[in-house]
Amino acid sequence: MTALIAAALPMAPGRAAHAATATVHVTVNANEGLGTVSSTAYGANQAVWDGNMNTPASATLLKQANVGMLRYPGGSYGDGFHWQTNTVTGGGFVQPGTDFDSFMGTVKSAGAQAILIANYGSGSAQEAADWVKYANITKGYHDQYWEIGNEVYGNGYYGADWELDNHASKSPATYASNVVQYAQAMKAVDPTIKIGVVLTLPDSWPDGMVAAGDSKDWNQTVLPIVGPYVDFAIVHYYPNHTTAADVLQQTKLLPAELAQLREQINQYAGANGPNLGIALTETASNFQSATQPGALFNADVFFTALENGAFTVDYWDTRNGTDCSNITTAPDGAKDPGDGGMLSSGASCEPPLNTPFPAYYALQMLSKVAQPGDTLVNSGSDNQLVSVHAARNANGDLSVELVNQDPDNAYSVNLDYAGWTPSSATPTVYTYGDEATSITSAQQGTAGTQVIPPYSIVTLKLTPSATNPVDSTLTAPGSPAATGISADGATISWQPATGGDVTRYEVYEQFGTNSVLLGESTSTSYTAHNLQPGTAYTLNVLATDQKGYLSAPSSPVTFITATPQHSTCAVSYSLSTDWGNGFVANISVTDTGPDPITGWTLAFSFPAATESVSGSTWNAGFVESGRNVVVTPQNWNANLAASSGNTVSFGFVGNQSGANPPPASFTLNGAVCTTTYLS
Repeated sequence: MTALIAAALPMAPGRAAHAATATVHVTVNANEGLGTVSSTAYGANQAVWDGNMNTPASATLLKQANVGMLRYPGGSYGDGFHWQTNTVTGGGFVQPGTDFDSFMGTVKSAGAQAILIANYGSGSAQEAADWVKYANITKGYHDQYWEIGNEVYGNGYYGADWELDNHASKSPATYASNVVQYAQAMKAVDPTIKIGVVLTLPDSWPDGMVAAGDSKDWNQTVLPIVGPYVDFAIVHYYPNHTTAADVLQQTKLLPAELAQLREQINQYAGANGPNLGIALTETASNFQSATQPGALFNADVFFTALENGAFTVDYWDTRNGTDCSNITTAPDGAKDPGDGGMLSSGASCEPPLNTPFPAYYALQMLSKVAQPGDTLVNSGSDNQLVSVHAARNANGDLSVELVNQDPDNAYSVNLDYAGWTPSSATPTVYTYGDEATSITSAQQGTAGTQVIPPYSIVTLKLTPSATNPVDSTLTAPGSPAATGISADGATISWQPATGGDVTRYEVYEQFGTNSVLLGESTSTSYTAHNLQPGTAYTLNVLATDQKGYLSAPSSPVTFITATPQHSTCAVSYSLSTDWGNGFVANISVTDTGPDPITGWTLAFSFPAATESVSGSTWNAGFVESGRNVVVTPQNWNANLAASSGNTVSFGFVGNQSGANPPPASFTLNGAVCTTTYLS
């Protein structure tokens, strides 16, 4: 993000109470783990143009929001910032008191960690290594996380030029080669640090773009070069929007986009790919973010990203400032001048300096749901305007966050629980109402029924029943991994649970918010058989004690079974072109069996609901039903000769409104084909 986007007007008073107009059904499955909340999970950006970034008031507010990660020196300024002189190449505006040591004072006061942007655009590997030496050897700050550049792909190489890059070549290959030099120089000083590489998020520009002279896009070029040398991937998330309602719905696309990013990392980064973490170091609604839509977006996007593999989510920005020239009206009537900060900078059209905007309270609410060490668990709602997130807390409690994106209507929510039984005690309920100036708490409703006001964030704190089937002394099994993946099986291994008398482990398969017991083991591994070829599986492991009580769930492991090594058919699938809202796919089919085929039907399913076949197809007929696609031949290519005697090729133009991962498998006349993917 570039500097100084824009801030907000005084907060509107709370809106009048609304009677609930509809019932929403929510399910929480406490046996389906989505990962453990890390100490770096809740983050925020700090920018050197903010003269108040290191004041005691700033540190206090950040600590009160339980911010665990602070990013410095501020978006695109990172590619011009020189830490020794506290200056920015090209004359960027830097406020006094924003130097690195002052920033680290705020980090320590807030009880957070730092994530630092090493200057790629106008710096050098030596300058970055010197920074590591000063921070961790000279000063003993123990700064673990270091990014190499900011949005480097915005250096003009793909046609848009906002990111400073003084290198003669601005290609992704050049960036990747230089990242290796940075990583080697910096880790030579402190081998314990973690290095982050800039990637593009699927469905975000310039994902899928191949520049003139290149054969692959940014991620496919960068990852093979840097894979052995880096520790995490960096992406930013500013979803497309036309209205506040639209931007709030966009977070539903993020899980598939992060899943596709994970697949790209695993595929292209080599043996180290599965070890690379994902850091979402900038996000905000980017639309009326200083009013209630900004809060609702925050409440949803942080947990959505953390549930889908990110180890940190960093809000843009702590303070950002405004020239008061871009005032818009949110659906609740509040005025928003477009400030990208969560605290007021005190401009003439804003409330007093340091007044929290709604996005701040949403960030503060996160830790009422889950604190570091707590386990995020699967949950779902049957109403697209009510999102839900949940966590099993370390003390045995369960917390549920409900986000009502409807500006006009309250909802009555009925909650069902699997794998965990709430007590009959009246829950403590935290509420951040529309444009409120604080989070309130009250004992209200029941574990099964709550009313949530319009445009609100509501968190239920639930205690377990005495008959709860959970042994709180057992820790969750350690993160499972899948190996030996074949067309019909895989071996799942994990670290043992501790703290109780473990008698066996249970392996569950996730189906949305439903779980199916796949198998049991008395050791720390389990081999699953009879799986479906070319199918995605998400599994959890839970420990069981002598009484049959379960532990909290492990983090999930997701894998896709292979297609058969030997089949009577072979399919290749490739994307020849990919852009923001569409792609071109080419498919080839070969009969590899002993018998010729007269007339054929090819079937596949899109992994993501965000992709579909457009009206433009060639050499075959395409019929869609939901995500399922059936392809039939033309008269002239209906026959396939036996034993790879001939291949038929056809394709389509695809629509996408988010991720576009390739189909996991194809069947020809009902037989699962051996599948290859060409890039």
